Amino acid sequence: MNFDTMKIPRNFILGAAASAWQTEGWAGKKAEQDSYLDLWYKNNKHVWHNGYGPGIATDFYHRYKEDISLMKEIGLTHYRTSINWSRFLSDYENVIVDEEYADYTGQVINELLKNGIEPMICLEHYELPAELFETYGGWGSKHVVDLFVKYVEKVFERYGDRVKNWFTFNEPIVVQTRVYLDAIRYPFEQNTKKWMQWNFNKALATAKAVQLFKQKEYKERYGSKIGVILNPEVTYARSLADHDIEAARIYDLLFNRIFLDPSINGEFPPELFELMEKHDILFDSTENELQIIKENTVDYVGLNLYFPHRVKARTTAWNGSTPFHPAYYYEMFDLPGKKMNPYRGWEIYPQIMFDMAMRMKEDYGNIEWFIAENGMGVENEFRFKNDEGIIQDDYRIEFISDHLKWLLKAVEQGSNCTGYMLWAFTDNVSPMNAFKNRYGLVEINLEENRNRKMKKSAYWYMNLIEKRELQIHKDVFR
Repeated sequence: MNFDTMKIPRNFILGAAASAWQTEGWAGKKAEQDSYLDLWYKNNKHVWHNGYGPGIATDFYHRYKEDISLMKEIGLTHYRTSINWSRFLSDYENVIVDEEYADYTGQVINELLKNGIEPMICLEHYELPAELFETYGGWGSKHVVDLFVKYVEKVFERYGDRVKNWFTFNEPIVVQTRVYLDAIRYPFEQNTKKWMQWNFNKALATAKAVQLFKQKEYKERYGSKIGVILNPEVTYARSLADHDIEAARIYDLLFNRIFLDPSINGEFPPELFELMEKHDILFDSTENELQIIKENTVDYVGLNLYFPHRVKARTTAWNGSTPFHPAYYYEMFDLPGKKMNPYRGWEIYPQIMFDMAMRMKEDYGNIEWFIAENGMGVENEFRFKNDEGIIQDDYRIEFISDHLKWLLKAVEQGSNCTGYMLWAFTDNVSPMNAFKNRYGLVEINLEENRNRKMKKSAYWYMNLIEKRELQIHKDVFR
């Protein structure tokens, strides 16, 4: 079979990602330090696969040195995780730091640096304190925005001299979409206006954190950057017909541009205001807040890309007795013959990397960006163990390779993409799916004290990082 080699730029990030709540466990956590995810798990444990949740997770809290040693062995250049806001403070109103958790966080950062791995730190990865959710309605409250900025200031003071890569949120649209649009997560309230207010307030929180970062002159003092990690849903219309293209345009407006535009360009799209007014879901904002967003855009963005989203114009009438939902304008389109990950129910279409990369180049000023998450979740991976007990996850190697090919092609064509982060470093807990679908380079064996073992993909990734070359089929871009 004919192969070509794609060179990977020397300074191109090849790392992996996780989050605090999906790895740390509850060791050392005080009773009043629940996050929103902890609250949901405690109230609805039965919807989490086999009852696994954040209680123990991967026990990274106790085993971070072991995990970082594996990161070094694989050769990761960067590792992204989060700081758990709900645990970092013991008093959210008065911004009192929990010294035990802060010390643990500092030790993790130091251990990464000691092993030559750059930490990339996210300030909120679904870890909104449960107390703020129950008292103020979470991100629906401007007061919570202000408390977030005070928390961020404390974090910057602790670790700003060591961490060069900061992010306000990971996937800021997700929690409210699952709660207030789809009503499939606790507390199961379908309320589109709340959804929209959460969207605005998180965009405002990002801008205010950027403003603080600039005031502290971290870029000048330490060469640091601050951004946000978004999960744009690369959207394709079913056909070239005007009605399908319009459905895709509105889908993109409400799920992608709603964060891409204010974060990068400093403004919400004018057509978004028209649509919000039409459906009585306009968020509460002031001219001063909109000006803060305009003046405090991010330095760079991380994008989480897994699968494409295909839409078509509605073929049935909308039920007027239900709250407005963006699906008023579209239906999902099931592409015949598509390649699938049957375990996760997601289409596999690696060209999303190239198409999104070109969009970043053409529509968003070719801002610096990178893939912050991409990966493949598979059930029952122990089926694929060889005689040495190593999971032979060739499907994951193929998945990563195919997506990297399209990403590197975009880099060759001038997109300002600076890296690729795999989700995830180890298998970890996901909302509801728990440990059902495994994503890691490293296996977490739940039956053997959560012991770690590298999969075949980890050895392949190690070789990729060392040689900075990707082998591709010559006909890959047909």
